[in-house]
Amino acid sequence: MKQVVIDTNVIVSSVLSSKGSPFQIMRLVSNRVIRLFYSSAILNEYKRVLAYPKLKIRNQIQTDTIERLERLGTQIEPTAGSIPLPDETDRIFYDTAKAIGGILITGNMKHYPAKPFIMTPAEFIESLAKGRAI
Repeated sequence: MKQVVIDTNVIVSSVLSSKGSPFQIMRLVSNRVIRLFYSSAILNEYKRVLAYPKLKIRNQIQTDTIERLERLGTQIEPTAGSIPLPDETDRIFYDTAKAIGGILITGNMKHYPAKPFIMTPAEFIESLAKGRAI
């Protein structure tokens, strides 16, 4: 089973639309086809961003989403790495993916170094379909 860390932008996209790769990824998590990992900092980031007023995500949907992620995922607390990142606020995702030896799925590729374990949602879905996800 593939182990993944999912960036907040993918979670938000999956909540806002039932179409596209982010929603497919969350379906894979729900069906336990892939295994989600998160840290307490990642969970707090999910909660904070889902609550943005401009997103207009109802409170019950926010709560249900977080509860589902907690129920389906595995929490770990990785050690902070030292590789410089273009956006240090995304370190929590990078370090968690490195700690589990898994894949980081993000819609913000420019926030991370070019590494084979970092994929967009579409790249991840395509690699699974071709049996290539690392």
